[in-house]
Amino acid sequence: MPPSPSSGATPLTRRGGPWRVLAQNFGLTLSGAVLAVSVAIYCAIFYARLGGLPGSFELTSTVNNTMPLVLAGLGQTIVILTRGLDLSVGGIIDIANSLAALHLGDAPSTMVLWSVVILGVGAVLGLVNGALVAVGRLQPIVVTIATLSIYQGIAIMVLPQPGGTVPPAYTDALVNGAAPWALLYIAGFAIVWMVLRRSSLGVAIYAVGNDPAAATANGISVLRTRLVAYMLSGVASAAAGLFVAASATAGDATTGNGYTLSSIVAVVLGGVSLFGGRGSGIGAIAGALLTTMIVNILFFAKIDPLYQSFYEGLFLVVAVVLTMAVGQLVKRRRT
Repeated sequence: MPPSPSSGATPLTRRGGPWRVLAQNFGLTLSGAVLAVSVAIYCAIFYARLGGLPGSFELTSTVNNTMPLVLAGLGQTIVILTRGLDLSVGGIIDIANSLAALHLGDAPSTMVLWSVVILGVGAVLGLVNGALVAVGRLQPIVVTIATLSIYQGIAIMVLPQPGGTVPPAYTDALVNGAAPWALLYIAGFAIVWMVLRRSSLGVAIYAVGNDPAAATANGISVLRTRLVAYMLSGVASAAAGLFVAASATAGDATTGNGYTLSSIVAVVLGGVSLFGGRGSGIGAIAGALLTTMIVNILFFAKIDPLYQSFYEGLFLVVAVVLTMAVGQLVKRRRT
């Protein structure tokens, strides 16, 4: 016999479907909605200033400028999902950027070889962070602040002054200015994330972030998972450094400084919980795009670039508060 409208079964069923999906994906949904709004605002300001809509050049510039932050945000997401934090992102970007400017060379084989070497260096540096956190049982924020300073010092030793060169062919391969080809990289990273999310490692990352004790009880190695998470963050940061070098066509041991805070902003704007276990790399990609759109909006609104860090911090606070508020609202509607 079907339940009557007054029995209470129908409201529960109604809430159990859409509200459950929304509760599980509200961060990603919210970041997508805010990104859409920011694009609309950007287009409106652009039209008011220049009398037209953004074209291929603006899209290409936006995507190319976002690529390092996309990678840094993805690496940061993996660590945060395990209840960690990686503040050494900027230092690893600096080292990768400096090495790329000095050693890539002109031969395709040299470019590929040194790209692999630089990614390997990033993996080692990330593994150092993971060992100090997971094996040494030190606080992630303390460890990665310390290694940030160490890595920045190493970068300056590698490249004391801005310089070096990045071959035009390498720049064209990563951040071709003729068209927004970097969108293909973003799509590829999204696919890689979806594969990782469904792998045993992805399951372990979320399990450790939700409840380390329960993860251990289910046969998941918390130690190994955190080591791998920080190592992947190091690889992603090194890849971000390669994109920075390709964009600048030269090296600078201080260009990574701004990516540490920006990566956290992108992650939070993407709906990833700073308490671990909840969020998506797809959301972090949306958050990185949103962060760049905010910078574009501030630029066309003729706001002094010196205040960019102020607004990034402000958006970070607002995003955290808004995400928690919406999450609590959704949970109350489910119950």
